[in-house]
Amino acid sequence: MENLTPVFVGMTALALCVEAVVFVLIYVAIRKSASRMEVLVTEIKGKVLPVVEQAEVILTEVRPKLQVIAENLEESTTLLREQVKRADATVKDAMDRGRLQVIRADELLTRTLDRVEQTSDIVHSTVISPVRRLSGLVQGLTVGLEFLFSGRGRRNGGSRERRPVPQDEMFI
Repeated sequence: MENLTPVFVGMTALALCVEAVVFVLIYVAIRKSASRMEVLVTEIKGKVLPVVEQAEVILTEVRPKLQVIAENLEESTTLLREQVKRADATVKDAMDRGRLQVIRADELLTRTLDRVEQTSDIVHSTVISPVRRLSGLVQGLTVGLEFLFSGRGRRNGGSRERRPVPQDEMFI
């Protein structure tokens, strides 16, 4: 085991040297990356910062206008909502009134038709029926008188001549 100790110490020294070289390479790589990052940061600052500053200026200028627009939009929405409610109420009222008028017109028309029917029945029973009876009576009298007068014509040797019943005297 004593012979192996210098070998292990040598190997450890070699491993430490390799480790030191790796650390130096890592350091160099990090340094290169850091320098590249600084170049990129400088480029970004040169390009992005003016845009950001411009955006900040625009936002500063536009912010009050956007607030006014938002307030106006809110007020307009409120007014529009109120107007729609009023219009809805007006339309509902007009529809209700229209329905009521249609119902009234229907009732009026129904009553009028009922009265016309009643009047027609009354006219029929008080005027037409008596006129028919009177017409029948007149017709009967006419036929009777014709019969009486036509009987004279037979005695005188004449032929019986039949005259048509006048239709003008009939009412219906």
